[in-house]
Amino acid sequence: MDAREALVALNMIERIGPVRLRALLERFGEPAAILGASRSALEKVPGIGPDTAEAIATWEQTVDLAGELKRIEDFGCRILIQEDEEYPPLLKEIYDPPIVLYVKGRLEPRDRNAIAMVGSRRTTHYGLEAARKLAYQLAYLGVTVVSGGARGIDTAAHQGALLAKGRTVAVLGTGINVVFPAENRELFERIAANGAVLTQFPFNRKADRQTFPIRNRIVAGMTLGTVVVEAGLHSGALITAGMAVDNGRQVFAVPGRIDSPQSKGCHDLIKKGAKLCESAEDILSEFEYLFPTSRRPAAAAEGGSLPGLTLTESEQRVYDCLGAEEITMDEVIRATGLPASAVSVALLGLEMKRLIRQLPGKLFVRND
Repeated sequence: MDAREALVALNMIERIGPVRLRALLERFGEPAAILGASRSALEKVPGIGPDTAEAIATWEQTVDLAGELKRIEDFGCRILIQEDEEYPPLLKEIYDPPIVLYVKGRLEPRDRNAIAMVGSRRTTHYGLEAARKLAYQLAYLGVTVVSGGARGIDTAAHQGALLAKGRTVAVLGTGINVVFPAENRELFERIAANGAVLTQFPFNRKADRQTFPIRNRIVAGMTLGTVVVEAGLHSGALITAGMAVDNGRQVFAVPGRIDSPQSKGCHDLIKKGAKLCESAEDILSEFEYLFPTSRRPAAAAEGGSLPGLTLTESEQRVYDCLGAEEITMDEVIRATGLPASAVSVALLGLEMKRLIRQLPGKLFVRND
């Protein structure tokens, strides 16, 4: 077996993680040599006790490597190891980079300029809109938006990036073939076609309390900085922000209402030194060496309509029913006959393209 296959097998052994693997490689040199080592030799490695040595020595009894390699081929994904050029370079710098990454789609050199966007699963309309707008602005300016594919802020971040026809990466807390949440199946397919869906977990691994913090370290580790859009004081998004700090990365927080529990975590981050974030410019200004102002296209927050606009069928139908008079979303739904979800996405897209604007009271008018 080659090194890639051996690392897939080692990744499937419960007791083996990146830190223990590093110690084993220092002793045995090659991944395949680890799998062929005796119990006694394994136990001499620092951090490898009898139970772990037993798990490695008997790996063929518990790990279906041939089956896993077949599943990888059939699913149409690939395995990345740290020696691969496509493996995220920033992720290699953390203390415990994943042994392998299962990837559907492609990671490209431009994905090195990536920003994580995270937040609560139970969010407000304000939080969803803020995440979509920020992700749209970042993706339009050439920044890859990385998030965790979960309900709420994660989903909104991916949607915003896709709406801008930019790149986005979803890092899963499950096996790559497990769709969680189930309603994001189509979203994950769109992400894989316009970026990548990735995970460190083997096929069929279900989500649990342990997998999400493991996932979060990849989100924080492969990006230049982390934006927390909306989060309570005990949100898992704050764990991701803490991991970003531990890795020497920048943390941003979007302010919210002072009486909203979902904003407490963001406000606490700001009090502790996170940069207050109102637009993509607040983020990119921290990385001026990567995104000099003179080389940026007009941002979505600036005046004028975006160049080269194309409208989806839903956006065109919604735009055609708007005019100079204020109109509610319910009136748009009745006029177009589109589902509420489609109208909501179309209105956001038109607003991002600066063809319409939203007024107080959820009223919409054209920007003619």
